[in-house]
Amino acid sequence: MSEEQFPGWHGTTIIAVRKKGEVVVAGDGQVSLGQTVIKGTARKVRRLSPGGHDVVAGFAGSTADAFTLLERLEAKLEATPGNLARASVELAKDWRTDKYLQKLEAMLIVTDGHVLLVITGAGDVLEPEHDIAAIGSGGNFALAAARALIDSDLGAEEIARRAMAIAADICVYTNGNLTVEKIGK
Repeated sequence: MSEEQFPGWHGTTIIAVRKKGEVVVAGDGQVSLGQTVIKGTARKVRRLSPGGHDVVAGFAGSTADAFTLLERLEAKLEATPGNLARASVELAKDWRTDKYLQKLEAMLIVTDGHVLLVITGAGDVLEPEHDIAAIGSGGNFALAAARALIDSDLGAEEIARRAMAIAADICVYTNGNLTVEKIGK
C-alpha cells in the first residue's frame, strides 16, 4: 500500500542523557495513525535484564518491529554477557543482512549505564557526541533542547524531562506522557 492509501504510524520521541555517571532514557507515549492519536500511554522505554546485566532500551518506529529487535538484542546480550557494544554490533549486522529483519522499521537507543548507543537498520551502531542521543519524530527538537541544557546544574533526568517537554510542544507526534528509566550511579 502507498503512503496515500495507508498513512502509516508516526511519532515518538526518545532521548537519552548521560551526566555524572547516570544515564536517563525517556520516551513519550503517543502513537498516531495519520492525523489521529490512537494511544497516548504507550511504553516505548524498557528495562532488559539478560544474564543479570541491566540494559535500558528506547525505540521509535513500528512497535512489533521494535519488540522483535529487543528480543534479538536480549539474545545477543545473553551470548555476550556484559558487552553491550558487541551485542549491538551483532544485532546491527543481522538487521542489515537478514532478509526478514531488513524489513523492520524501527530505531533503538540502548545503554547499560556505561555505553550509550543508537542502533539503526542501516547497520549503524553510533555512540553519540555530547552524551545525548535522540530518535523519532521529535528527536531533533529534544536533542537541541538537551544540548542547550547539558552544561547547566540540572541532572540527567531533569534535562531529559525538560527536553521532552520542549519536543512535545513542537512535534505533533509527541506527547508529554513520559516513561523514564535511569541506570547508573
